[in-house]
Amino acid sequence: FFFKLPSDSFKYLGWCDIEEHDVRGNQLHCPRVREGPSEEELFFRREEHTLKKRKQVTDTEKWEKRLQENWENCAELNLSFQDLGDLYQVENFKRILRRLIRVEKLWLVDNSLTDLSAIRLPRCRELNVNKNHFRSFKQLPKIPQIQHLSLAENNIVTLSGISDFRHTPLESLILKRNPCEFQERYRQLVFSSLPNLKMLDGIPKLPEDCSPPDIRFFYKMCTIL
Repeated sequence: FFFKLPSDSFKYLGWCDIEEHDVRGNQLHCPRVREGPSEEELFFRREEHTLKKRKQVTDTEKWEKRLQENWENCAELNLSFQDLGDLYQVENFKRILRRLIRVEKLWLVDNSLTDLSAIRLPRCRELNVNKNHFRSFKQLPKIPQIQHLSLAENNIVTLSGISDFRHTPLESLILKRNPCEFQERYRQLVFSSLPNLKMLDGIPKLPEDCSPPDIRFFYKMCTIL
């Protein structure tokens, strides 16, 4: 037999949809922001009983919700593992990212993200987007103040676009378990593109990572004995 739990009708509600609390978004380090299924999906799942907690929202209530979310004042936020399986989930997720104008540390691990190029995070110093589906550096958000960037376990094939970070204060970069890691002279190419980089994949910059200026010329030379 299937018995409904007392909390069953709340399982698809976001934290700011629950009444009688004044918790704001900038007070939560790891909130669930994924929205619940559509009404049609709930009927298909035979979970229409959860609809009783939903109602038409007025403009005033929308504004109150926006103030309660308060994403603009978040300095540190973990939005990992949000299970963004539907397009409307991704759009809502991007809506939140656009509001993170003061975030300095942000984790977006394992969210099946493919393109955040339209997002700008002006104060972000530390960004972790491990275990997503990025294929290029061009698909990352605009992060002019980035110092620590982790891109492990994505699908970045080439280092094309990495030089866009040359004019940022980027100090450490993690590209482990990306196809580009197997590129010939991988470390030398990364450090030559990012002269200010101090650490790559957890290993500090080594003397052998610094290629002489004319290294490419010597690679093209053919010695005849």
